[in-house]
Amino acid sequence: MLTNELESMNALLNDVQMSRVFPDGKTFVDCTPKFSEAVISKKYREEKIKSGFNLEQFVLQNFELPVPHAKEYTSNNSKSVTEHIEALWAELTREPDKAGGSLIPLPYPYIVPGGRFGEIYYWDSYFTMLGLAVSGRTNMIENMINNFSYLIDLHGYIPNGNRNYFLGRSQPPFYSLMIKLLASLKGETVIEKYLPYLEKEYAFWMKGLTTLSADHPALQHIVMMPGGEILNRYWDENDTARPESFREDVELAHISGTNHADIFRHLRAGAESGWDYSCRWFRDKKAFETIHTTNIIPVDLNCLLVHLEETIAVAFRFKKDETSAMHYEALAEKRNTAIQKYCWNDAVGFYFDYDMELQKQKDIFSLAAVYPLFQKIASKEQASKVAAILEQKFLHVGGLISTLETTGQQWDAPNGWAPLHWISVIGLENYGHNQLASSIAERWIKLCSDVFNRTGKLMEKYNVTDTHLEAGGGEYPGQDGFGWTNGVLLALIKKFDTNTS
Repeated sequence: MLTNELESMNALLNDVQMSRVFPDGKTFVDCTPKFSEAVISKKYREEKIKSGFNLEQFVLQNFELPVPHAKEYTSNNSKSVTEHIEALWAELTREPDKAGGSLIPLPYPYIVPGGRFGEIYYWDSYFTMLGLAVSGRTNMIENMINNFSYLIDLHGYIPNGNRNYFLGRSQPPFYSLMIKLLASLKGETVIEKYLPYLEKEYAFWMKGLTTLSADHPALQHIVMMPGGEILNRYWDENDTARPESFREDVELAHISGTNHADIFRHLRAGAESGWDYSCRWFRDKKAFETIHTTNIIPVDLNCLLVHLEETIAVAFRFKKDETSAMHYEALAEKRNTAIQKYCWNDAVGFYFDYDMELQKQKDIFSLAAVYPLFQKIASKEQASKVAAILEQKFLHVGGLISTLETTGQQWDAPNGWAPLHWISVIGLENYGHNQLASSIAERWIKLCSDVFNRTGKLMEKYNVTDTHLEAGGGEYPGQDGFGWTNGVLLALIKKFDTNTS
């Protein structure tokens, strides 16, 4: 019986998504069933074979559609953009959840991004927290961190978001940066409190380490490099089409002409990266179907893991455990050295992702190259070379493009994104490139403010090359709200004392 239920529900998912009952595939998987899966699956088996069966009507009879959290909210663009953000926090707040549908209930309040995204997202939340800190909402930052700690205890890691269809993958590991942000507001000793969760987070990214060998150099998130060093990649436990993007994944798999399970795994790993999608992950920069994410060692991921290793070391030092602190410091230093060896290109003067399959660097220029500056592992000379390329190749009237390629993917040109602007500004400031950092920040602030004054909204992403056009590309229309844009914009406005009224 359970097998029949599962098969029926999978068939329903397939039929709803492939026939485009909803324009956005995320809508159906966010619906709340009105009845048990057993009841719905039985009804579906019986009714779909009847003459005149209407699939959309069946869905509406058996599921509650998701309701946008802030659908009643109307912005007032006669207010300043900072006043708008302060008012919007309440609209983007979710209270502790009750179980229902695909949502994984969380015990504390949290902020959602907005638009189609009615759940918490892992790496988005760090950048949202930057704005919450400016707004004095330390309690909300702590609540969100405690939710992530709860998820680490529940699942052994922080999923992409608190939906059950995200289980199997995480997102860029910003948890340690969240802890450090909270520590800057409540005192450094708070780091020790979260040590057990930091260790579990690290164990997730390093799972299988003892089984690596020259004959089996890759397992889940970890890779043994040609010189024996250990670095990380993005990965997902599953190799099926993503439920929330089912039709898009299936259609791309057919186009690819390759093993569908491999394509699905690369797509899922690309989703874990947060850069879903960019030509960073393609063999052929113009061809989405050549995606090969799990073959790539991303420079940004490994810089974040340096921060995690260093934060664990700090926590152990607070516990007076010098041996463990030194162990994690040594791991961070080894990773630093490996990032320099495999990702720095001295001839070009830039950091690149590494293709473990071809054992050479990728040739895609991307803002991932700023992460070594953000993490302070670049030399002054390296930072100067990266800064020069940012100014010459990436900087446009509205800020920084994410890559130099225009592919139709949302994480490529002409789009700019709030998190990458924050990483770039802070990274450049770390090495004294203050004028360039200020120029980037001012252009981004102006673009976001101008769009707000024109539309009354803050967006998920922006076109930075033609500031009169909306950003485009990707699997869904541009979204407004928007958590990480609100957070980064508020933080940059405060940092650069910009008058936006």
